[in-house]
Amino acid sequence: MTAMILAAGRGERMRPLTDKKPKPLLEVRGKPLIVWHLEKLSRNGFKKVVINIAHLGFMIPEYLGSGSKWGMEIIYSDEQECGALESGGGIINAFKHLNDQFLVVNGDVWCDYEFDSSLSLDDKLAHLILVENPTHNTEGDFEFRGEKYTFSGIGYYSKKMFDGYKKEKLGLATIIKEKINKISFELHEGAWKDIGTPQRLDEVNNV
Repeated sequence: MTAMILAAGRGERMRPLTDKKPKPLLEVRGKPLIVWHLEKLSRNGFKKVVINIAHLGFMIPEYLGSGSKWGMEIIYSDEQECGALESGGGIINAFKHLNDQFLVVNGDVWCDYEFDSSLSLDDKLAHLILVENPTHNTEGDFEFRGEKYTFSGIGYYSKKMFDGYKKEKLGLATIIKEKINKISFELHEGAWKDIGTPQRLDEVNNV
C-alpha cells in the first residue's frame, strides 16, 4: 500500500509561523510534524510515500530529501505553480503515484495511531479513522455507533472513490459526503491533535 501526506495547505490559522515555513515542518517536541508521520509509516511497512507541496513547498523536499533516511521512497506531487488543489484535488493530481488502495494522512495532525499497510477495504470505497470531538469541533463530523465523532484526517481510500471527479480545487469532504454509504469507520481512542493554530501547537508541546 502506498501512503500520501497532504502538505500543500497555506496554514492561514497558523500565521505568522507559516509565513516563513510550511506547516508540516513546524516542530512538535523537537521534531517536524511530517517527520513523525514518516517514521511511523516506515515502522509500519510503507515503502513509498507521496507528499503534495504548494505553499513554500520547495522547503519540504530540501528538508526530507529522497526518503532514504527512513528506508522509503518519497515522491513529491508539486502544486506550487497551479496553486494548492485542496485535499481531494491534491489526491487526484497524485493518482499516477498511488496504488489502487492507499492511505492518506493530513500533514498537520499529531497522533499515536499506527498506520496499517495491510488493511484491505474489501467492498468499501474508504475506511476513515475517527476521534473524540475536540473543543474546536464539538458537533463532530460523522455518526458512528450512535454517536458523532470527528474525522481525524487519516483515511484509507480506493481509487474508485474518486471516479467522476477531475483534477481541480476540490475538498475531500465533498467526495466523502457523496460516497458516505460505501465508507466504513473506526474509532481511535489514543492521542490525537489537529495542529491548526499556534495555541494547539503550544498545547501539544507543553504536555
